[in-house]
Amino acid sequence: MDFFYSIVGFFSSGGMFMYPILLVFAVGVGIAIERYFTLSMVTNKNQLVWEKVQPLLSNGEFDEARKMTSEDESTISQVLNMGLSLQGAVRRREDIEIAMEESMMEIVPRLEKRTPYVALASSIATLLGLLGTIMGLIQAFTAVANANPAEKADLLSASISVAMNTTAFGLMVAIPLLIIHAVLTSKTGDIVDSLEMATVKALNVFSRRAKRATQEA
Repeated sequence: MDFFYSIVGFFSSGGMFMYPILLVFAVGVGIAIERYFTLSMVTNKNQLVWEKVQPLLSNGEFDEARKMTSEDESTISQVLNMGLSLQGAVRRREDIEIAMEESMMEIVPRLEKRTPYVALASSIATLLGLLGTIMGLIQAFTAVANANPAEKADLLSASISVAMNTTAFGLMVAIPLLIIHAVLTSKTGDIVDSLEMATVKALNVFSRRAKRATQEA
């Protein structure tokens, strides 16, 4: 209970800038939670789809794979379906690759959507903390200038201690948000890497099948 009261005292003594920092933290955490669950769902769906589509591609069952990916809304299905829709109709690997890369260019911005705002919230929290400290120091020196000389030292030290609370709170908010941003960025990068891996494997299968068909002809 004493810990709770100490937190309340720390927050209340920080001044008005503690509230916007808290608001920035709430917004940053809200975005981070939404992004984390969204990216986790994308990862799980992609894994499930790839486990089903990969055997079809390996066995040359392109019609079945094309049907499966066209009926699914996962990101990996969108990329693979773009390649499967051209498989057979286009012989050049480069044409299929360009089409799949175009699909990737549409998907990646959706994966990265709102993630930069978490880093922005971290920076804003730090700056608000510093601004709160500067404003607090200005008020402290103004008050000390009109104070009794005997009380100046004690009053100044107390005022500075309170003013530093906003910087401390800003950093307490900024550091976790920065770590969360790094986690989200890494998670997004893993998804993009998995899509590129699936693209390359699918292209290799298409190339081998096309080469075999040419030799048989």
